[in-house]
Amino acid sequence: MKHLAIIGLIVMATTLTACGQDNEEAPKEETPSGQISEGTEQNATKIGTGKLEQSRFFEEFNGKIDHVHGVGYAGNGNVLFFATHDGLKVYENGQWYKTKEENNDYMGFSATEDGFYTSGHPGMDSNLPNPLGIKKSSDFGETLQPVALEGETDFHTMGVGYSNEVIFALNPERNSIMETNQYYRSEDGGQSWKMVKANGLEGEIMSVAVHPTNPNLLAAAGSEGIYLSQDKGETFQRIIGEMTGTAIFFSEDTLWYGTYDGTPKLVKHSLADGTEQKALLPKLEEDVVLFFAQNPQNENEMTFVTFNGTIYQSADGAKTWKLLVEEGVLQ
Repeated sequence: MKHLAIIGLIVMATTLTACGQDNEEAPKEETPSGQISEGTEQNATKIGTGKLEQSRFFEEFNGKIDHVHGVGYAGNGNVLFFATHDGLKVYENGQWYKTKEENNDYMGFSATEDGFYTSGHPGMDSNLPNPLGIKKSSDFGETLQPVALEGETDFHTMGVGYSNEVIFALNPERNSIMETNQYYRSEDGGQSWKMVKANGLEGEIMSVAVHPTNPNLLAAAGSEGIYLSQDKGETFQRIIGEMTGTAIFFSEDTLWYGTYDGTPKLVKHSLADGTEQKALLPKLEEDVVLFFAQNPQNENEMTFVTFNGTIYQSADGAKTWKLLVEEGVLQ
């Protein structure tokens, strides 16, 4: 059946541990990774001011967006960040921008109140080690500070709490502190890690999420459905099955999730009582909701990215949707 082939493609694309830049070594320079260059503070980018065109780090973008690996409102502003295989793309006030430098292959991207966490591989213009390990940026990508396992591991399946910055990740291969294919969490910014049992998770897990303020709540989406944990990831309960879970996102009182069973769905699940409401989606031809984000400053504004690279945004709580990008092409 056609929908089974689509599910297979989604699982394969989102769980592969190799990226397009795995075998490319970025040029090495004398500047230590993560060091702030001279003048950075004076020229710091002002996100959310509508003046990205005046930033020394961003420039207007009119190209094609390929391989989105994450989306979020980094830095608690009204600005959308898209993590791609060739750097950050930013959408502000109807205009698209891209980074002039550090055009890295960002994986495991999570926006936070302070900025974002990420993994992946360095771009050809970067002097960062390959792979990145886990990095954090508080200046919207101008500098990437090391968190853990720099030069050791590329984390694809990783989530970070928006306000509490609890990190939850699946380790794809053995490194200096983690066992292969085991789940770990850190509550102190990556200084220490604890292996968690993740009992109840089944199949291929494609994405995980951490509640923005409650460190006990985690969620996962995968080939066997959508899962919720209330004990920091030790055990998970499947809240929806017999379909593929494709996207996962926490707001303060809601778990948003995407699924596919031949028809793509986006569901609003109440954390208070478990009641659910299906969101109205635009027509998606052989496509699914792959990444979802809600504006922390305006809960009626939400954005999703599909498997085929189409991007929609709603300003009225998912009642209507505006097409921003169609299969990578800006509209």
